[in-house]
Amino acid sequence: MTFTIPDMSCGHCTAAIEAAIKAADPAATITCDLAAHTVTVRSALSDAAIAATLAGAGYPAT
Repeated sequence: MTFTIPDMSCGHCTAAIEAAIKAADPAATITCDLAAHTVTVRSALSDAAIAATLAGAGYPAT
């Protein structure tokens, strides 16, 4: 699952995003691409659950 996160702009953003997803699914694999403003997640969670987690962390995704 790949999400576009327009507000992701620095290392702090990626760390916060990774921490939020890992809190919801410790087994998740997360790859952040700052230049493209995307996050790719492999997780047992649904797309909607990950999107809600990202929004809750302050990083709404599309």
